[in-house]
Amino acid sequence: MPEPSISPLRSIGKRVLGALLALVATVLIVYADRDGYRDVNGDGLSLLDAFYYSTVSLSTTGYGDITPVSATARLVNVLIITPLRVLFLIVLVGTTLEVLTERSRQALRIRKWRSKVRDHVVVVGFGTKGRASVKTLLGDENLEPNRIVVVDTDQQALDAATALGLVTVHGSATRSDVLRVAGVQRARAVVVATNRDDSAVLATLTAREMAPKAHIVASVREAENVHLLKQSGANQVVVSSETAGRLLGMATSTPVVVDMVEDLLTPESGLAIAERPIEPSEEGGSPRHLSDIVLGVVRDGRLYRVDSPQADALEPGDRLLYVRKVTPADHNE
Repeated sequence: MPEPSISPLRSIGKRVLGALLALVATVLIVYADRDGYRDVNGDGLSLLDAFYYSTVSLSTTGYGDITPVSATARLVNVLIITPLRVLFLIVLVGTTLEVLTERSRQALRIRKWRSKVRDHVVVVGFGTKGRASVKTLLGDENLEPNRIVVVDTDQQALDAATALGLVTVHGSATRSDVLRVAGVQRARAVVVATNRDDSAVLATLTAREMAPKAHIVASVREAENVHLLKQSGANQVVVSSETAGRLLGMATSTPVVVDMVEDLLTPESGLAIAERPIEPSEEGGSPRHLSDIVLGVVRDGRLYRVDSPQADALEPGDRLLYVRKVTPADHNE
């Protein structure tokens, strides 16, 4: 869950500093009026005695070996040292209570979230690929931020995810206990976007073991590792290096094609690739005769291109993969 903006160590450090300032102030007050105090040794109060008396007084220990005897010293104890004693105790006890309360509150929030969350998306890795996938989920899929869980070992990446309102889990996705905290066993989809192929394989294997029905999409850098991801349980594998290489090659001869591909992959502007169920009036017809630019037909979980014989006539339950207009054409000029 989102972490507080102030680190616990910094908060505790401020409280300890406040307690030390209260102690030093008490020492100075006692030492300035040292003639008004009596020591059982009868040798007067030294600076060390003032520290000793202030410490046992603020901690409410009070051995009684050093006591205020003059009216001035007793008045100062009532009006100044007693409030400092209360402040000292508030600082120390308050720190302990705040830590315990924050832990209890955090545990309660996590327990409540885990009991209610269903069909969410777990994103493993919040680097360049992970951020882009989250951007698509928030934009094109209209998924609420609290239904996206980011798992990463980099605290700065998790802080960036928290700033977007996402739920974050610190740890390695190759460990089942970390994915269990992310609720992967109840997730509808898992996006594996790690920077290393071996980590992607282990994370996919662990996620598939815990979530047999989840749709797992993984990214790898090298095409030779695709079969390892699929054997580990990934439903789909995207080769990031080859995809980028194809676009680079196309850009040398047909740069406008690259612009069009980027437009289709950008969900918040221009054109976007989308999926929708067919309407009753479209059953039995050809997808090539529709007003939408249809790219393919999804039937029983399998994709048929629009020029495939299986896509000649639409059947009940089919879904269309088509090009959707997100913004008017003049917005992109």
